[in-house]
Amino acid sequence: MALALIIILAGAFIYVWLFAGLPSINQLEAGLALPSTRIYDRNHVLLYEILPPEQGRNTALTLDEIPNFCEQAVIAVEDANFYSHPGVDVVGIIRALVINVRGGEILAGGSTITQQTARNLLLDPQQRSERTLRRKLREAILAIRLQNAYSKDEILALYLNQTYFGNLAYGIDGAARAYFGKSATELSLAECALLAGIIQNPAYNDPLSQQEQAETRREVALRLMVQESYITQTQADAAMADALQFAATRFPIEAPHFVMAVWKQLEREYPDQLYQQGLEVVTTVDLNWQNTAQQIVQRQLESINHPPIGGRTPANANNAALVAIDPYTGQVLTMLGSPDYFDEAIDGAVNAALALRQPGSALKPFTYAAAMNPDHETPWTAATMVMDIETPFVTRRLESYTPANYGLVEHGPVLVREALASSYNIPPVVALNEIGIDTMVQLVDNAGLSTLAANTNVDLSITLGGGEVRLLDMAQAYSIFPNGGYRIEPSMILSVKTRSGYTLYEWQQPGLTRHVLDGQIAYIITDILSDDEARIPSFGRNSALSIGRPAAAKTGTTTDFRDNWVVGYTPNLVVGVWVGNADNTPMTDITGVTGAAPIWNDFLRAVLLGQPELNFERPEGLHRVEICALSGLLPTPACELRRQEWFIPGTEPTEHDSFYQTFELDRETGLLADENTPPERRIEQVFIVLPQEARDWAIRNGIRQPPPGAEVQIPNQNTGLRLLEPDPYTVFEISPLIPADSQRIRLTVAAPPGTQSVTYSLNGREIGTATESPWVFWWPLQIGTHELIATAALADGTTQISESLLFSVTDYTPPQSITITNP
Repeated sequence: MALALIIILAGAFIYVWLFAGLPSINQLEAGLALPSTRIYDRNHVLLYEILPPEQGRNTALTLDEIPNFCEQAVIAVEDANFYSHPGVDVVGIIRALVINVRGGEILAGGSTITQQTARNLLLDPQQRSERTLRRKLREAILAIRLQNAYSKDEILALYLNQTYFGNLAYGIDGAARAYFGKSATELSLAECALLAGIIQNPAYNDPLSQQEQAETRREVALRLMVQESYITQTQADAAMADALQFAATRFPIEAPHFVMAVWKQLEREYPDQLYQQGLEVVTTVDLNWQNTAQQIVQRQLESINHPPIGGRTPANANNAALVAIDPYTGQVLTMLGSPDYFDEAIDGAVNAALALRQPGSALKPFTYAAAMNPDHETPWTAATMVMDIETPFVTRRLESYTPANYGLVEHGPVLVREALASSYNIPPVVALNEIGIDTMVQLVDNAGLSTLAANTNVDLSITLGGGEVRLLDMAQAYSIFPNGGYRIEPSMILSVKTRSGYTLYEWQQPGLTRHVLDGQIAYIITDILSDDEARIPSFGRNSALSIGRPAAAKTGTTTDFRDNWVVGYTPNLVVGVWVGNADNTPMTDITGVTGAAPIWNDFLRAVLLGQPELNFERPEGLHRVEICALSGLLPTPACELRRQEWFIPGTEPTEHDSFYQTFELDRETGLLADENTPPERRIEQVFIVLPQEARDWAIRNGIRQPPPGAEVQIPNQNTGLRLLEPDPYTVFEISPLIPADSQRIRLTVAAPPGTQSVTYSLNGREIGTATESPWVFWWPLQIGTHELIATAALADGTTQISESLLFSVTDYTPPQSITITNP
């Protein structure tokens, strides 16, 4: 009796535990009517209302209307045994129980299509979110009941018509329209496979923003279809090679790219409440600003693509994006992902604000900021002099790299202020080569540009845009300059409440706690980027980077004009603009200042109209020092051009300028005065004497040199002997068409003061000596790999030896001949 009683009680307990409150299959239809989620802008203007799939934003199709490929792809990916199991995959459940039960918590799947349908349409949100053995078993019971009440085809149709595919798309037809702009009845094998791959994680597998991941999922789906014998390998290969064309079907929505980004965040953070309880979501975006941005972008693209007759060439720029962010709170006030979300011709549904693009010169401020760290042995300043002349560098891959300026113009000696403001290309590479790539990458990573740190192939070209970043991340990173060096995190949501009024989230003012850049450096960078005088050499006075109030900005243009950038800021607003084409085709002769800058300018003028003019706040402690404008050192009486510059304490120049040097000449001969020159013919003249490596540049640019015999003090950036030519790791080829004695290369060095001669040695053997500046020796090419070293003999009897330089010479290799015969 006792045993029987125990069995009865245990059975009763199990029955209550499993079956109490279990919904009836008859409730399936009632469960389809669910509340919507509303998304608002910061002023409570409705942007979009998310209706659950059961309320009509999708079109239910019969299985006869849905392509077989779509049915087969979904079954292959989600439930290969769908037509053979009794509603549950017994083997899968047993495997889940054995492997994944940890204290009653289920950590992995085993759910069939029938189970997923039962769970999503019959269990309440709280039960669906439970990862327990009880929930798993109740789901299985409901699946069996559902199987008994509906046919397999009916269950599959229900699943295909109710499943969420991301990007506002419910059901297979909604997904077809959202991603391909067509009905599901028109889908191809390749398109069906891609949609089937989305289901498990729509946000992560989104083909509009995560195309590479979506393509991977398509490949998985096709492989599974082959495995299940739905298609042949030949069909799978053809489908994988099919270049899909993404489009979108218009639906009522404001700020669609921003709404999509918010929706994905809600999916991650409130997956059950979003679709079952309905939410009231207030976002950070200002719809008025958003509409202003769209109008300005469309107007500018029209202007550069359809210039007046006789004007510039059409730009072929079809896309643009704009992000505006508060540098203190991180609130995203505007996010425009394209001129028109629904324009299929320009891939308008792709959110260019979140797409990876090359930033061009827009990264240069971070290189200089990293170089200005006062903790470095020799910190850079705004007055650091750099030679903007052709300079070869050796990359991490031991390859020669010689950056060039726009238009191949060299500017000679320039200070960092002009080099950054006018966006010269050679000086930031000099800076990066000195401080090390990792130093710069660490700063941008700390500021928010994580994609560069994740790129293991970065090299010296990174400072000129040799990497990929997102526009939103660039706006985030630039925020460190106006806010005093603090990292902020972008935020798009102000509050989330249930339809019943329960608050799930309320935005709180974040504290500026993560200091990633010295505030004094941040101010100096800002002072440079807002200096209209310093950017005149490249952009002219009152360019599109000037908005009539204090503002700092940096442009960026990539190779072949594929990307235009401007990222700039006022004291309380950061705005980034990108112009280009979503398919990465090049534009025509359009730069950051002519393509993106007018958008940036017009937007800031529009949204700041009527607001008080703010100045950038200068931190305490900076020193203002008079410098010689050519060398950046303390001025001497001979220095004609002077200016004031800001310095961090301890980084002020201590040496006096040596570029301006005074010599006494004979007025009549123009030569040095000597003991025979009478007093009335003696005059003093000032000459500009540049470092050795800039001597050729000075002569080419007509800078008058001191007369022969003048005892000049040659200023040197690098006082040691350094090989200048040839470029390291260069490969020369001997031509059979040119006489051998005419095939020579020039060897030159930058020599220290007091050099009497320079001897060149190749592979340990002396090959020649140069006895006068600029220490040139011409060497006839010889096949082989060569190590070049230079030795300078100095006036004091000592010698200096350069570091070695490697290059190679190969024989001419004719192109492979091809013989064409008749078939």
